[in-house]
Amino acid sequence: MDGKKYNIILAMLIGGIAGKCLTVKSEHKKAEQIQALSEKHLALFLMMNQWVRIKQDGKKLAPYFTGHGYHKIAIYGMSYAGETLWNELKYSSIEIAYGIERAAGRYSYIDILSMEESLPEVDAVVVTAITFFDQIKQALTEKVSCPVISLEEILNEV
Repeated sequence: MDGKKYNIILAMLIGGIAGKCLTVKSEHKKAEQIQALSEKHLALFLMMNQWVRIKQDGKKLAPYFTGHGYHKIAIYGMSYAGETLWNELKYSSIEIAYGIERAAGRYSYIDILSMEESLPEVDAVVVTAITFFDQIKQALTEKVSCPVISLEEILNEV
C-alpha cells in the first residue's frame, strides 16, 4: 500500500473515531439533561402531592402567612406551583403584590416583574421553583430585605 492510500485510510479512521467520540459525548450530555429534568419533575410532583395531602386534611396555607406576619407577599416562579399558590391565596387576607419571572410582563391576574427590575417592598417572597432554591434565594436577598422562603418549606411546616 502506498503512502497516499495509507494516509487517506488513516484520516478516515481518525475522522470516524473522532465523530463517534463527539456523538457519544453529545448523547451523554442529552442523557444528563433528561436525568436532571426527570429529577426536577419528580421533586415538583412530590411537593404538589404534599400540598394535596394538606388540602385533604382541610388545611389552608393562609394561616401560615398570617402566623408569621406575612400579609403582603411576592411569588417567585409563576408556573404550575406559582399559579396554584396564587389561586389558593387570592380570596384570603394575604395580598399577592406581584410575581417574579425571568421575563417580566402581565398575566391577566397579576403583575410580573423580572429580577432586573426594582422589586417593591413585601413581607416575604415565596419561591415556588423546586430546583436551584439556594441560588434563587441568594439573588433575591441581594434585591429585597424581607425573608425569602421556599414553598416546599411552607408545605412541610403546615
